[in-house]
Amino acid sequence: MGCTLINRDDPSNESFRDVFFKVRRSLGTTAFGINEVRLPADLEGIEHDEVETGHEEVYIVLEGSGTMTVDGDGVALRGGDYLRVDAGSRRLVTAGADGLTYIVVAGKPLPEYDGRPSL
Repeated sequence: MGCTLINRDDPSNESFRDVFFKVRRSLGTTAFGINEVRLPADLEGIEHDEVETGHEEVYIVLEGSGTMTVDGDGVALRGGDYLRVDAGSRRLVTAGADGLTYIVVAGKPLPEYDGRPSL
């Protein structure tokens, strides 16, 4: 069968400090990176950029709220939001009072999108 199914609580999801879950490894994807991050209330992530990897990142907020500081500017986040960040931009996520759970999808940008032009 040409698919892989895992649950977010599957023990095969390697985690870092029970906050950062390496979903890509569990799924075996190679075209892009994908991870789930579960920040408790008021926790601050690690400020970083993706210059070394060249990855643009899309943050998909599942639940909770918080702030993503991108190049010094705060962007409010809440469940249902999508945020794209350039590889060279510094970013720092901070969870709000109710915590913040999000998915990060990362990959190197192509000169142009190579997917289907329509569904």
